[in-house]
Amino acid sequence: MGSSAGERGWAERLPVLFPFLLSLFCWALSEQIRYRIPEEMPEGSVVGNLAKDLGLSVHELPTRQLRISLEKPYFTVSAKSGELLVSSRLDREQMCGKKSACTLEFEAVAENPLNFYHVSVDVEDINDHTPKFTQTSFDLQISESTVPGTRFILEAAEDADIGLNGLQIYKLSLSPRFSLINKDKLDGSKYPELALEKRLDREQQSYHCLVLTALDGGDPPLSGTTELQIQVTDANDNPPVFNQDIYRVSLPENVPPGTAVLQVSATDQDEGINSEITYSFYRTGQVFSLNSKTGEITTLRTLDFEETKEYSIVVEGRDGGGLAAQCTVEINIQDENDNSPEVTFHSLTEMILENGPPGTLIALIKIHDQDSGENGEVNCRLEGEVPFQITSSSKNSYKLVIDGTLDREQTPEYNVTITATDRGKPPLSSSISITLHIADVNDNAPVFHQASYVVHVAENNPPGAPIAQVSASDPDLGPNGRVSYSIVASDLEPRALASYVSVSAQSGVVFAQRAFDHEQLRAFELTLQARDQGSPALSANVSLRVLVGDRNDNAPRVLYPALGPDGSALFDTVPRAAQPGYLVTKVVAVDADSGHNAWLSYHVLQASEPGLFSLGLRTGEVRTARALGDRDAARQRLLVAVRDGGQPPLSATATLLLVFADSLQEALPDVSERQAPADPQAELQFYLVVALALISVLFLLAVILAVALRLGRSSSSTTWGCFQPGLCVKSGPVVPPNYSEGTLPYSYNLCVAHTGKTEFNFLKCNEQLSSGQDILLCNDSSGALFPLYNTNESTSDPETLTSQAPPNTDWRFSQAQRPGTSGSQNGDETGTWPNNQFDTEMLQAMILASASEAADGSSTLGGGAGTMGLSARYGPQFTLQHVPDYRQNVYIPGSNATLTNAAGKRDGKAPAGGNGSKKKSGKKEKK
Repeated sequence: MGSSAGERGWAERLPVLFPFLLSLFCWALSEQIRYRIPEEMPEGSVVGNLAKDLGLSVHELPTRQLRISLEKPYFTVSAKSGELLVSSRLDREQMCGKKSACTLEFEAVAENPLNFYHVSVDVEDINDHTPKFTQTSFDLQISESTVPGTRFILEAAEDADIGLNGLQIYKLSLSPRFSLINKDKLDGSKYPELALEKRLDREQQSYHCLVLTALDGGDPPLSGTTELQIQVTDANDNPPVFNQDIYRVSLPENVPPGTAVLQVSATDQDEGINSEITYSFYRTGQVFSLNSKTGEITTLRTLDFEETKEYSIVVEGRDGGGLAAQCTVEINIQDENDNSPEVTFHSLTEMILENGPPGTLIALIKIHDQDSGENGEVNCRLEGEVPFQITSSSKNSYKLVIDGTLDREQTPEYNVTITATDRGKPPLSSSISITLHIADVNDNAPVFHQASYVVHVAENNPPGAPIAQVSASDPDLGPNGRVSYSIVASDLEPRALASYVSVSAQSGVVFAQRAFDHEQLRAFELTLQARDQGSPALSANVSLRVLVGDRNDNAPRVLYPALGPDGSALFDTVPRAAQPGYLVTKVVAVDADSGHNAWLSYHVLQASEPGLFSLGLRTGEVRTARALGDRDAARQRLLVAVRDGGQPPLSATATLLLVFADSLQEALPDVSERQAPADPQAELQFYLVVALALISVLFLLAVILAVALRLGRSSSSTTWGCFQPGLCVKSGPVVPPNYSEGTLPYSYNLCVAHTGKTEFNFLKCNEQLSSGQDILLCNDSSGALFPLYNTNESTSDPETLTSQAPPNTDWRFSQAQRPGTSGSQNGDETGTWPNNQFDTEMLQAMILASASEAADGSSTLGGGAGTMGLSARYGPQFTLQHVPDYRQNVYIPGSNATLTNAAGKRDGKAPAGGNGSKKKSGKKEKK
């Protein structure tokens, strides 16, 4: 076992050359490993350490998966130690017959990386077979007249062993008349010849029994015996003589049965029956037949060179007297090309990766042809055009390797036909077809069906609804072709992206997470990624642009004309001499929508004089359609509707107040007169406050008078302490005016005096007033503050105050009766002071102006020129045209009287005591 014994001997005898021989030995080992073992080794016996001889460690065996490729399971490889073990009976005679060398060749395969090695195991013969004769005894007739020295060929014994273990010598039992001679054939086999040493005398001994022994050269030698029974016959002086001692003939195989091989011939010099020769086989055969009369040999069945290459036959010729002669016929069978090559395919890998480089080993192919010579020389090739190649590895072994680029997506499998052809004449061939499956690798990135996506989504879409779907395909298999989708980038804020859209990882459907607003976001772009599940994963990106379409969800908004601070419409003046086409004003509106939804048109809904003005359908310009006529009113009102172009359209309205006047001062009275009857409740609020102020002043004067009378009768001076300068002083403003809260723009100090059960609260204004004027606020029994005016002259008018009525305990007013400007609806249901800044300042101004004018004695409630004392605070542009007339709706608590103008009610005209101006007198009347 192990490496060649000859190589080891050289290494021992020539230690100087050991390194050189060792390098040669290692190189030879990489090419072919040879072991030598005896036959009939028990199963499990170790032939050699194959892993060690291949240079593999024990730790590498699990990953390298060392195994052998052998047609019959004579050997196996231990997975733990890597030793080559015997797995079945090794009978050299059964495997190789009479061949001098019996060698088993196979390949050892190791993976990761894939490689294979040629291994040869020489099976040596052991002496396990004894020589055997075909019969236990043989009959031999010898004439007594046979001359000493005559030889008789005896049957040879058969020994299945070869070499020294084969048959070596024949021995004969002791006999004075016979001896044994060992003869050699051309093929090296031995056969015995019996030699007559002395004349036989039938009369003395007619029967001789000898033992023939055949011995082999084993240690110990084995033997086989047979018995020779020799009968001495009467004299026949001339035995038959063959023309040749040995006949040789060549015969091609596959000849049909009955084919003549050759004819033997023998002669006998005797006469009569002693010269008649009969031919027979010395040993009965089953392949050939012999004509006993003519000596012709013919075939009985078809000959097969692969079964037996040579036949050796002994033919005996016997005359009628009993004398016999023998000759040998050697028949050499010639090989014919009658066996096609056999192709064996050994796959070394289960799957062939599509990215395998050229030269990658796929399988091992073995070719076997039972013929010999050129008939057994085989060429192997691949049929068709396939990306594979066959290369010769060793004798009758080939490799199947990759010879091109593989692409599973184009060709998932290949049907490969391997053809083996010998060199016989005519040549024979055989083919084998195999299917090679290509394994998938992740070499294809997902591909979107479109280069980019654009989707239109109308605004106000339902949240959670799908708005688009992207789709990508991957031609790979399994996880390599399973695609998932995600959003990787966007022009939206990263934190806001999740609240806008999401994408289904499996289907690629893009969902809207919220309702889009075209006015806030008209378009945005997403970058979607399709990624497969391969390792490493491949991906592709595509852009998705979402265009948010507009819906008509925004009504037009009027920018001009704007409403006043109190919510009322402003007015525009038109010259009285305006010609047709004169540009009066322009309605300006905008719409947050887009396109047709923002295409605005202007329409007149109502007009005081329908034919007096024209309105531009698209421009919104208001122009005079004709000149102002004498019958046309100076005040005109237009109600304009602004519509957009949506379906259905949305609209907004604007009110235009147009006054025909040549100046602003001329236009103001017309505006005031027009607005007064529009909202009589606003005048009620104003006059109610004025009435409350007057009543409070009168009540305060009465209280002061009563207190003064009582103090005059009292000797105590403590009561006057409240009116001492030290207790109630005038000082500057403590808190800056705050007009946004709707409070009076003045600050007050409070002085409280206790006299008995009566409680008075005296307040004095810190604001410097005009001479002769004081304002005091006093609490009544209900806790309300009343202003008291201390003026130089009385403003009481008998026409103003009427008869008294029982006190009215209901001080609350309805929504329409609360103080405020015309049309104002400020305040709550309890009748508290209005919170609107504009209304509060207006009421404060009117109260102070009335008090100031009363102190000056210029008029009962207001100053000259119809300003009511407001010009000094609000400027000359703020006239009484801005103040509604509240007198006719003033309600005095505790009384059923109202402030009226008797003369005005009777004839509807202003008093004659005015300054001669009709409009100014009207203002005073309203005051």
